[in-house]
Amino acid sequence: MAKQQKSTDNPQQQKAKGDKFVLGEVVPAVVEEIVGRTGFRGEITQVKCLVQAGKDQGRSMRRNVKGPIRPGDILMLRETEIEARKIKSKVTKGVYT
Repeated sequence: MAKQQKSTDNPQQQKAKGDKFVLGEVVPAVVEEIVGRTGFRGEITQVKCLVQAGKDQGRSMRRNVKGPIRPGDILMLRETEIEARKIKSKVTKGVYT
């Protein structure tokens, strides 16, 4: 006989192990400025953005973004508790040096 699996009612509403947020909730943030590029080949852009809604509304924070981005764009953040580390070195990597 095979074991029966436990069924869950709604897997998206469950909290992931160790996470503090419920999956599916997103918060908009507007890009204020582009800080610089980071990553091994310069593929990541670090931006400063202003959170528009949620419990951290009005908070300005640094985030790492992959892909094309410019000031005024809106990011949809899954969480607003973790902030990206500051870029330490003045040497920028990648094509845009």
